[in-house]
Amino acid sequence: MPPSDKKSRIRLEDLEHKPISEEDYRQKLKEQELKLLGLQRRLAESKINVVVVFEGPDAAGKGGAIKRLVERLDPRLVRVYSIVKPTAEEYQHHYMWRFWNKLPSYGQIAVFDRSWYGRILVERVEGFATEPEWKRAYREINDFERALADDRSLLIKFYLHIDKEEQLSRFNRRQADPYKHWKITDEDWRNRRNWDQHCAAAEEMFERTSTEYAPWYVIPANYKWNARLKVVKTVAERVEKALGK
Repeated sequence: MPPSDKKSRIRLEDLEHKPISEEDYRQKLKEQELKLLGLQRRLAESKINVVVVFEGPDAAGKGGAIKRLVERLDPRLVRVYSIVKPTAEEYQHHYMWRFWNKLPSYGQIAVFDRSWYGRILVERVEGFATEPEWKRAYREINDFERALADDRSLLIKFYLHIDKEEQLSRFNRRQADPYKHWKITDEDWRNRRNWDQHCAAAEEMFERTSTEYAPWYVIPANYKWNARLKVVKTVAERVEKALGK
């Protein structure tokens, strides 16, 4: 799905999930990864940096999409951050504090597996942030991203969405697989109990934080191959446009 339009609210339950054949997936993914690698070389010589954000429900495939996004890139010029519960030190600062020192240098790429949007997603729903805190976060986040965009940061924000039945299927497969059991936690099951609240928070997030300089790309992700390809293709297209001819 293209960047969300603030005039018409995105409804996650209305997303259309489409499969792709394995042959098409592998061929097109290879083409887009090679294209992005070439663009990375040009990016390294520019005054632009790239910030890629991933959000979405548990088991939506964020990790798999990130792996395909960065696996062919020069690892010296890209960093991936998995954002988890704040440390004791981070709790003593404004919630945005821990993200500033993770922003990439000019010419480099930073990928966030979850991000500052936790304030208006899980922290809002689970009660980790007060109502005044998460309500003012919309303005804080838009101002933060505006400052980055004004300094020629390219912000690319993805929300990968799966439906509730697909999530349950993936949870059960993880539970049964000893090599993937570490991926499923009690917190995942607890978050699932508030599915409707999480979806409502995400839909409001699209409406209030999708901007011209930092739009949201909402990707139906029941079919992992299609979601992964869309992610890599979108990043390649955005970077190519930012660098110009």
